[in-house]
Order: sequence, then structure tokens, then C-alpha cells
Amino acid sequence: MKPERIVLISGPPGSGKTMLAKRLPSILPRLTYDESVEITMLHSVAGMLKPGVSLISKRPFRSPLTSASAASLTGGGKQPKPGEISLAHNGVLFLDELPEFGPQVLDSLRQPLEDGVVTVSRVASKITYPARTTFVCATNPCKCGYYMDSRRSCTCTPAEIRKYFGRISGPLLDRIDIQIEVRLHGYDELYKSGPANEPSAAIRRRVERARKIQKERYSGLSIHTNSQLEGGMADKFCALDRPSRALLRDAYEKMALSARAHDKILKVARTIADLEESERINESHLAEAIGYRCFDRNGRRG
Repeated sequence: MKPERIVLISGPPGSGKTMLAKRLPSILPRLTYDESVEITMLHSVAGMLKPGVSLISKRPFRSPLTSASAASLTGGGKQPKPGEISLAHNGVLFLDELPEFGPQVLDSLRQPLEDGVVTVSRVASKITYPARTTFVCATNPCKCGYYMDSRRSCTCTPAEIRKYFGRISGPLLDRIDIQIEVRLHGYDELYKSGPANEPSAAIRRRVERARKIQKERYSGLSIHTNSQLEGGMADKFCALDRPSRALLRDAYEKMALSARAHDKILKVARTIADLEESERINESHLAEAIGYRCFDRNGRRG
């Protein structure tokens, strides 16, 4: 079964990247009994099940340090145990300051993120652990953190910015579904009155409605969510009208997108339409999805 969404949040220090990631479990659908059992088993195998807890009922949120090794993220050891990506199964794996992780460590996540499972091989055994997680990563726009900030001057050279983002490999960057930018608020914005923020519970209800739509759409198939669409299924369930098709063609050529990025845009657009309870993907849904692939290798908006 394919993994869930992969999200990259870029912004200067203090703009709320970590806060956004930590709030994500509060808007994800409630765990099913089978999901709770899977999470509990993985934590039990890893020796991390708390005393007196027989069933984990909340989605896990894992946030390893930048010093984490590839084995600690994907699993391993003399007695193979689940790594962070499996401990975050059915939950959220958050990597803060993504470029600060070793390039080999990040590349070790590529296949598990693509397949939704991770296999730990030893001489006498081979163990496969589930690794279907919502993968969220955050990064500053440059080493100093203030590239394109209107209030502070960036001290990085263009070469340093390219080097900083170059630590994130192209294949990993290509697997990211949603790329968003956050910014620092000015003083007046902190006190600006406006409409009340939508509570997490209300957002969760919308997410659960969208998941129900997807479950019904894919009834009888081997998938349950839009992120699991593959090949011809994406063409069938993410059909576009003529104006939307022209918009996607234009974005594909101007942004030099890969076939994988093309498919991810379609699936994100399908999810946006589901959140609005729209039967078809329209041009606005597609334009929003395209807007979520907004960074090039230099950290600039596309």
C-alpha cells in the first residue's frame, strides 16, 4: 500500500513551521481499530510501548534529531527493530531543518516513502516493516534563514544557497507532493482582528468527509485514498476538462516537471476537489495543486 502525503514547509526561523507540523495529527482522521493495532505492534516490537498501555489510540508524531543515522530512521541493529519511519506508521514523521540531515540519511528514505514499507536485511533474516506515514519536512530558505525576507538581509551568497538546497537530492525533492512557503508576520499583523480561525475539530470533520468520499470511490479496488492512485487509475479518477488539461500542459513544460510530479499534481488536485465535495476536478483545483510545487533547487518560488 502506498504511503500518504509528503509535505515540505519552507520559511524563516520563527515563522511557525514546527507548530504547523505538530498540529497535523489533530486534523487527520481518527484511527481505526486495525490502524491502532498496527501502531501498537510496531511500538511493542521496538520496546517502546509504555507500561499499562495495551492499545495506542492516537496517531504517532515522530521527530528525530538531525544527527539521526540512516539505520535509526529506517530500522536495523543486531536485533532488527523498526526505525523512525515505521514508528510513525499511520501518523506523522517530521524532519525539521531537512538540509541538516546527512545526504545518505535522506536518500535512505526514498524507497520506503515510495513503497510504504521498509525491509531490514541481515545475514540470517529479512524483516519488512510497514512505513506508511505522512512525511513532513521543514527547511529554512537558506543557511542564515532570511533569503527573500523583507525585514532582514540574507548573508548567503547564491552559491551558498544552491549548496544548502543541494543537500536535498533531486529524486527526494521530486517525491514531495506539497511544497508550501510560510513567512514571518509583521507587528501589526499580530494584533490584526479578523474572522475566527477554524478549529482543528472542524478541519478534521472535512478531512474525514473527504476520506469517506475516497473510500466509496475506490470501493472494490486495492486502494483507499487518492495518494495510492497509480497509472491508468489516475487517468480514470483524475479526468480533466480541456481548459484544465491546457493549464497542466503549460505548467509541465514551463516548470520542467517529471512524470512523477505530473501525477502528484493530479492526485493533490483530486484531494482538493474532494475537500470541496466536488465530483470533478476543475481549473481552480488544478491551479491550487500546481501552486503547491513552488520551489526550485535554489529555494526560489517557481
